[in-house]
Amino acid sequence: MTNSIHLDAKSKELNYDPNHLLNTIIKNLHLKNDAALSRALEVAPPVISKIRHRHLAVGATLLIRMNEISGIEIKELRKLMGDKRKKFLNHELSLNIDTEQPAANEFRNGVAVQLSV
Repeated sequence: MTNSIHLDAKSKELNYDPNHLLNTIIKNLHLKNDAALSRALEVAPPVISKIRHRHLAVGATLLIRMNEISGIEIKELRKLMGDKRKKFLNHELSLNIDTEQPAANEFRNGVAVQLSV
């Protein structure tokens, strides 16, 4: 199976435990089982099974959906599954964009950046 992601070796390093996350959401939403969770998350039941067996990682889309239905913040959801990685992006990056002079702007990586003139 080429599309499968096997996470066992790395997950031990990071204390990755998707079962804790899934069980917490089931408990918070007062659901009976994984089938009920898959219906609440609007995903196929095999997705939950693959996550539990660590053949599929919990992706950003699924985390957002978990946030929407449970009200638990994304940061807390990541903690529940053992994701303790630091942020990779610097969100405090500021760009000086001048929209009044579009001729002096250039697009870099989809962002308009003012050129020095």
